[in-house]
Amino acid sequence: MDRPMYPQATVDIARKRRELAPEPLKAFKAFSAAVFADGALPNVTKQLIAVAVAHTTQCPYCIKGHTAEALKHGATEQQIMEAIWVAAEMRAGAAYAHSALAIDVMQHAHPEAVTDKNAG
Repeated sequence: MDRPMYPQATVDIARKRRELAPEPLKAFKAFSAAVFADGALPNVTKQLIAVAVAHTTQCPYCIKGHTAEALKHGATEQQIMEAIWVAAEMRAGAAYAHSALAIDVMQHAHPEAVTDKNAG
């Protein structure tokens, strides 16, 4: 029988994590609470940032958890979708920007292949 790539989060998994490393878990929970506390940015804004970052890192657990938290703290579905589009633009933009690395290699491997007039 095939198992899903991402198992459902369960009480048993949470218990096992706590048993295996209780102090780091406690520290992580305190860190997370401090990060998401209202400050210069309200929690809802931080949750929208987390939704965008979760889509960039492609963590299904974070996507689900932070989407739920964003809704709980008052984000609208439209705000969540806009945050996701920001993530999509950042990923696409990063891929394009990093093409400079490939162009640099190509210029050094074959300087005649890439010139100023056709590098764009």
